[in-house]
Amino acid sequence: MKASLDKIVKQTAAKHATSQGGLLPCLHEIQAEVGYIPNDYLDSIASAFSLSTAEVHGVVSFYHDFRTSPSAQQSVQICCAEACQASGSRELEAGVAGVLGVEFDETHPTDNYRLERVYCLGNCACGPSVRINNDVYGRVDLATLPQLVSEAAQS
Repeated sequence: MKASLDKIVKQTAAKHATSQGGLLPCLHEIQAEVGYIPNDYLDSIASAFSLSTAEVHGVVSFYHDFRTSPSAQQSVQICCAEACQASGSRELEAGVAGVLGVEFDETHPTDNYRLERVYCLGNCACGPSVRINNDVYGRVDLATLPQLVSEAAQS
């Protein structure tokens, strides 16, 4: 696996290194291929782009969609941006651990899902919004959230 991972990262970085603004497409491609951006390869990526490891780490840590470790099978993301807060996401944030049994930025013990905060899902008019995997749901409350997560796990 290590040799395969090494090859994927080096080839992907080399492919995008000559493009202006190629770092983000490179990181997206690595994550799509591997499932995350391995911390052990930030030096290699930085070298391909003539950047410091700190600069690459800064990009990876700035964007919430990038992960530096393998993720659960599903992700449950609660929008915490202002529009959703005005519609009730603060109540979701405050009570979600009690109804789902997991804190933000943790993976549920069954490894079925990881709970994450995001800051805008583009569904502002229907807040509070939640994304489970690639599906966005509007007007979600604590009573409906567990059912949405359960249904997503079955599909």
